[in-house]
Amino acid sequence: MSEHVNAIVIGAGVVGLAVARELAQCGKEVIILEANQAIGMGTSSRNSEVIHAGIYYPKDSLKARLCVEGKHLIYDFCDSHGVPYKRLGKLIVATSDAQVDALHAIREKAAHNGVDDLVWLDQDSVLKKEPNLNAKAALLSPSTGILDTHAFMLALQGDAEDHGAMLALNSPVLRGQVTQNDMTLEVGGDMPMTISADIVVNSAGLNAISLAREINGIDEKLIPNDYYCKGNYFSLGCKAPFNHLIYPVPENAGLGVHLTLDMGGQARFGPDVQWLDNGDNIDYNVDPTRGEKFYDAIRRYWPDLKDGDLHADYSGVRPKIQRPGKEARDFLIQGPQDHGILGFINLFGIESPGLTSSLAIAQEVRKQLKLN
Repeated sequence: MSEHVNAIVIGAGVVGLAVARELAQCGKEVIILEANQAIGMGTSSRNSEVIHAGIYYPKDSLKARLCVEGKHLIYDFCDSHGVPYKRLGKLIVATSDAQVDALHAIREKAAHNGVDDLVWLDQDSVLKKEPNLNAKAALLSPSTGILDTHAFMLALQGDAEDHGAMLALNSPVLRGQVTQNDMTLEVGGDMPMTISADIVVNSAGLNAISLAREINGIDEKLIPNDYYCKGNYFSLGCKAPFNHLIYPVPENAGLGVHLTLDMGGQARFGPDVQWLDNGDNIDYNVDPTRGEKFYDAIRRYWPDLKDGDLHADYSGVRPKIQRPGKEARDFLIQGPQDHGILGFINLFGIESPGLTSSLAIAQEVRKQLKLN
């Protein structure tokens, strides 16, 4: 079986669905190819479901710009589509004098990124908001929130399909070939086919880089190395002690062991940082013994945490494009201006804040493809 369409999006995670929606709304005939049996079964369903404000990222980076833009877009989308969310706000907590200095630097970085709503809280102000919190000072981010990620993805899928997009599940892309006028993909699964398109967007998440290596015609020098970083989450076995999301001052590979709340009010802690040796064999099981280190980290800002109150919950894997111990890299949205292939976009290293940035990433893809 062989056919030709205007556009193919590889991957039905939150970013792939947002891109498919954007292309369909531009009037393109879109097919979404998803290897799994349902949408959002990878990174999109294994995160803290936080709408980030855009605070931490380097000035003028894609992460900074697209997170800030995406935050406004996602709140508007949730309002217009009935997607459940809560604007809980976040406290970034300093538990030592050195971390107070770090808070000042975070506030300055946020201002450079266009996040101008942060509120400085001294110790007394923190305790008035969160009596159980140990903090010398904190930054309140009122525009940070949480959302129902699955409902968000279903709404994106619905919009895309309303504009003519088609979703093909159990359809893994095996390899591809760049031709003079388009790109041809070989698709496996129950109904193998060869399909070509004028536009192809590689939004395969954890598999985006390995898939790019299977497309003949891409300069291998432009494909980065990939590194998988697992994050484990633990849930709290008692009532949540806080009304806000609680974040410590960030660590190198992530945002530290923070406390988030789900839409039902359940508190959970994570993620930690666990670099994987073999990205081809991901084990999402959570080792309960990793919780031992969680206790020490959490007690810095919540000393009343009792032994035995943490329970292994779930894990996710971040698609990193930097080695362990190296400075975090920006999103890599690789378009025709980078590789010279018309109509082709690679989305590499789309980790946090990928969920928040998803609608803005989709708009960036449209711009790079020069679509009206």
